[in-house]
Amino acid sequence: MTRYLVVPQWQGSPSSRAMQLIDGAHAIAGDLPRTATEILEVPMEAGESLGTGIHRLSALQRIRDQIGAALEPHREPVLTVGGDCGVALAPIAHAARQVAALAVVWLDAHPDLNAPGTSPSGAFSGMVLRSVVGDGEPALSLPSGTVPPERIVVGGARSYDEAEFDAVASLGIAALSVDELRDPSALAAAVRATGADGVFIHVDVDVLDPAELAGNAHPEPFGLTVAELTAAIGAVRAELPLAGASLAGYSPASAASSTDDLGAILRIIGALA
Repeated sequence: MTRYLVVPQWQGSPSSRAMQLIDGAHAIAGDLPRTATEILEVPMEAGESLGTGIHRLSALQRIRDQIGAALEPHREPVLTVGGDCGVALAPIAHAARQVAALAVVWLDAHPDLNAPGTSPSGAFSGMVLRSVVGDGEPALSLPSGTVPPERIVVGGARSYDEAEFDAVASLGIAALSVDELRDPSALAAAVRATGADGVFIHVDVDVLDPAELAGNAHPEPFGLTVAELTAAIGAVRAELPLAGASLAGYSPASAASSTDDLGAILRIIGALA
């Protein structure tokens, strides 16, 4: 049985709707099997940057440690549900300890490859993948080599900052467009080319076209359909064993509307689980 870890973290988001990530995470949790689901109690305080250029860093560190402790007993794949994209950092580190060579598939409208010095927002959710490769703020980065850039595949990103274009080129990260992802075999081939023996899949719901899901604080046009996304995930899972996964970014407009998109979200969870 798949295990689920729900983390209603909002501190890494730059959105004015950041607190609504809490409603989104709890709405998803309500449709997950209770006996297989753990919900972390996330601190409500914003935290301090501690001079790093990352807003709310102290809270993010605390939550990262909570996630790591919750995952530690598990050797089977766990699906971590956010909250903002920052919830993926500790699960990727955990997955990397389970397999010899981990690939990371990052399905997101934004590549999240800024560093503190290049981020226009100072929000960690836009820096997570840079931290995964060990090239971010040391207080929130994995050790260099844990997941080398050549084992990362970004998919569906269509809103880059200039520094993120530079990072993709300089680090040698593979990036597939939305059009390329419409053929599920393209993502599977890119993952195969990494030479990995296990894969972690991260999904930010903004990789979808805005017509597919309303609860998205950062909509970007011309995204994937749910069917295209789940087909791509399925092709990757047929290629390599899943070592872990994360789903983030569900930000409903209000608590009352938090269940409106659950049909789409549960289809994605089904593909990941």
